[in-house]
Amino acid sequence: MPRKVTTSLQRTLNPDRKYQSILVQRLINKSMLDGKKQSAERAVYAAVEGAAKKLNSENPVEVFETALNNISPNFEVKSRRVGGANYQIPFPISGHRQLHFAFSWLVAAARARSGMPYAKRLEAEIVDAYNETGAAFKKKEDTHRMAEANRAFAHFARV
Repeated sequence: MPRKVTTSLQRTLNPDRKYQSILVQRLINKSMLDGKKQSAERAVYAAVEGAAKKLNSENPVEVFETALNNISPNFEVKSRRVGGANYQIPFPISGHRQLHFAFSWLVAAARARSGMPYAKRLEAEIVDAYNETGAAFKKKEDTHRMAEANRAFAHFARV
């Protein structure tokens, strides 16, 4: 099995039932706990619709995609051992991995909130990501800041 996930190993997801969007389907899958897909689906649909209503938008998927783009990272740091010292080396990331981080951070930030049902927490996090605030956006900013701070070690990256 190769270390890198090639396109032949990636699963093809079917779009979700309501919006016919693969991104919404991926959020449903990330939000799912204990295999309870219907409850995750219900929560995600409520969150996406609520976020669009709060932002006075007609298209909920467009709001969600904008929020997702706002929290998708462009760089990450990987630890590399060079001559007895560990360096945090910045690497550019794109495509599937960017979305993986964005979904993970969005769901983690929503679960970290408290005092309301999951659908409301996810809705609030989507609105915050759309407005470039919130925990998921802060995580992206921290990652970029770390990559910028360690830019001097970029020459250690093996291509």
